[in-house]
Amino acid sequence: MIYTKQDYIHEAKQNLRGGIGDVKFEHLLAGDALPKNCRLYAKITLAPGSSIGEHVHEGETEVYTFIEGTGKVTDDGMPINVAAGYNMTTASGHSHSVENTGDSDLVLLAVIILG
Repeated sequence: MIYTKQDYIHEAKQNLRGGIGDVKFEHLLAGDALPKNCRLYAKITLAPGSSIGEHVHEGETEVYTFIEGTGKVTDDGMPINVAAGYNMTTASGHSHSVENTGDSDLVLLAVIILG
């Protein structure tokens, strides 16, 4: 099945998971288009100064691929600077957060896999 930009669902969430500012989601696949064990497949954009607060994943793994910009993630309490080309996984029972520390948008691809 082929999906185009017209099929994407756009959503903005404010202060996501206790973070700062707006986080824009472009759901590349959603609903029945997602594979059985996938809860999220989206491009996420954080404006400069915006963040997703620290949170724990239970029963799922989240994978980030950073596409544009620079930022800082907290991986199980450890801060790490990230940039385009970096990847991050957060397995079940572990925590993470992400913050745009740059002067331009921080753009990442996010996938949440159940199990």
